[in-house]
Formats: sequence, structure tokens, C-alpha cells
Amino acid sequence: MSRYPDLAAYFARIGHAGAAEPTLTVLRALHAHHPASIVFEGLDPFLGRPVSLDPAAIEAKLVQGRRGGYCHEQNGLFHDVLAALGFSVTALGGRVVWMRPGRAAPLTHRLTLVDLAEGRFIADVGFGGQGPTAPLRLEPGLEQPTPHGTYRLLREGEVFEAQMRLPDRWEAMYRFTLAPQAPADFEMANWFTATHPRTRFTRNLVAARVVGAARASLFNATLSTRHPDGSLEQRSLRDAQDLGQVLEEVMGLDLPVPAAAIWARLPEQPVPPWP
Repeated sequence: MSRYPDLAAYFARIGHAGAAEPTLTVLRALHAHHPASIVFEGLDPFLGRPVSLDPAAIEAKLVQGRRGGYCHEQNGLFHDVLAALGFSVTALGGRVVWMRPGRAAPLTHRLTLVDLAEGRFIADVGFGGQGPTAPLRLEPGLEQPTPHGTYRLLREGEVFEAQMRLPDRWEAMYRFTLAPQAPADFEMANWFTATHPRTRFTRNLVAARVVGAARASLFNATLSTRHPDGSLEQRSLRDAQDLGQVLEEVMGLDLPVPAAAIWARLPEQPVPPWP
């Protein structure tokens, strides 16, 4: 029986050839490599396919396969890799409020608390196009530059709020507490996210990847590229061939079905998440 997680295979997948010890330096290196190599994507729920949180299934999809996944898969794998390396980790849940600050959001996001000698950090490689590419120190109010954006954590009572700096304002991403979440909690959240007919992932095609110093994000038939200077390029995809090229070459995906089958499911108008 193979040992999970396969650290050698994971390191090869993300291009990490450095140290493998539970230090802040290693955490930062892994946190940078992961979103540049394993695309954030929701192809399976969009295509009506099940999303398994079985660790072996996640490893087969994200590590052995040329696929990606969303937060439950990405941060589940990252949590288990860190634990195998000897990091002290705790699985947490979050409520996504990105661009909807007043939203009464369900607890559907997954992230990881990492305890180190230097302090406590939040690791999140599964938030897609706005996710940090470095761990964030759990210090309320501290502005934290990363290679792909500046972030801060605010706190009100037991609730933390992760925010990203936009050109003209701070925007909330999600809220969370430090209460540990059990695997059953994530199974419930994953089932809702992957199967409810009105969630973001079942009604829209979503993919995002760090590409060098830029971020590439695909939302249905629109490809957006955010550059380090804050400038944004957007283009509308023309057809299934164009979509397939973006998914394979920009996002680095092996498609589970022909691009034409994905193109045929794209909505005419974006469907907002619910609730």
C-alpha cells in the first residue's frame, strides 16, 4: 500500500527541490509553488461530476493527474502535506464574502492554521484568483505584501476577516474563526458546493492560476490577466477551440471531456452564487 501523501510526487508536481522540514522558509516556498503549478478549477461540479474528498482521490487528481480543484481539494492536500512534513496544522472553515460584504455566507471554504516558532500563520492555496501566494501571519491589522498582492487580517471578537488590497480599497475575501473543523464538516460543505444547482461552481466555469508575476483567471468565456502593476487585460473567448487552448496551455489542465462539451454548457449570463 502506497504511503499518503507521496511527498516526492508532490514536490515534483509543484517544482519544489528545496528543503523538506517544518520551517517558515519551507512553508513560504511551498505556498508560492503550489498555486503556480496546480490550477484552481471547478470543472467537475460544472460538468455535474462528483468531487471526492478521499485523500487518495485528491492525490490522484491533483498530483498524479494534470488537474486542479477547489478549496476542499487544494487545501486538503496542502494540509496533509504540511502535516506529513511535521508542521503543526489545524483545518479551519471560512465564509466567503468576496464582493458581497453583507452576505450571510455558509461555511463552505477551507483553509489551514499553521503554528510555528515564529508565530501563527494562515495558509490558503485554494481561494482562486484572489488567493495569497504566501502564508499570512495571524496578526490583526498588519498589512502583508505578497508576490501577488497585499493582504491583511481584521478581527472582531472571535471572528477574523481576510482582506485583499485593491487599487482603491480593501475588499473582504472571507471570515473565519480558529475553531477546528472535522472531515465531516468539509464533506457537508463540499457536497453543497459541488451539487447545489445554484452555487458558483455548478453554474459557472471557474479556473485561476498564478503565471509568473501575473494572475490568469477564467470565468465562463472571459479570460482575465492581472499584471503586477495592477493593470488588467480581458478578452472574450471565441469558441470551443479557444477555450480548450486556454484550459490546456494557460491553466495547464488535461481536460476530462472534450472542450466542445464544456463550451456547450457555458451560461449566456454569469449566475451569482447562492445563498
